[in-house]
Amino acid sequence: MLLAIDIGNTNLTFGLFQGEKILHKFRLTTSLPRTSDEFGVQIVEQLSHKDVSADDVEDVIICSVVPKIMYSLTSGVKKYLGCDPMIVGNGTKSGIRIATTNPMEIGADRVVDAVGAYFLYGGPVFVIDYGTATTYDLVTEDGAFVAGVTAPGIRISAKALWSNAAKLPEIEIIKPESIMAKTTITSMQAGLVYGTIGQAEYIIDKFREESGYQNMKVVATGGLGRIISEGTDKIDIYDSELTLQGMRLIYERTKKSEDGK
Repeated sequence: MLLAIDIGNTNLTFGLFQGEKILHKFRLTTSLPRTSDEFGVQIVEQLSHKDVSADDVEDVIICSVVPKIMYSLTSGVKKYLGCDPMIVGNGTKSGIRIATTNPMEIGADRVVDAVGAYFLYGGPVFVIDYGTATTYDLVTEDGAFVAGVTAPGIRISAKALWSNAAKLPEIEIIKPESIMAKTTITSMQAGLVYGTIGQAEYIIDKFREESGYQNMKVVATGGLGRIISEGTDKIDIYDSELTLQGMRLIYERTKKSEDGK
């Protein structure tokens, strides 16, 4: 089995693969400091709850945007799973070409999303990831990552509201029945959700206009992506497993290349 670990700013998401299928998923909080032993024990415990032994994990691939926890996590993986993890980074054989001004600036999370969207759904494809930040990335029909937009994530915007306005409460981020809000809470929910939908629709339209890819497929992922995708017909597909599947595809491509040497 392959264990894919996506380290985001908010959560660590684990996906256990049997071939192309994700058998199990679980999450840990990124912000909590952990030693290598704590990481290792928690991973083994989570696997055990799924009736999976650490010995069943043959390989591990990690994609991270949080460098400060990498040493502890990779050490825990080596110690408790007996695997030397593959790290997605510069030089990784992803199968797509980074054609931006400075390819080194493109985060590993955006690369794996682009890989997943391109090889699962074809190009040109426009990928939206609703994570801690909201990212919009275009991959051309021949597999080139050519441009992207980064915006504050929905939770960041929500936190800014209730943290900086004394009378605004902390709220659940859901889509209200109508944009015609009549309470403080629903007005905040409407601003966050409908505002994000409007942002997505405008950015999608501008990318179509400036790239000329009127036929590009739009694929969304990320925790709150389902709420947004259900609110607009401009998003064609919502795939909650896109990042993990992109990691699997990179792992398979890299292993195939190594085996062919």
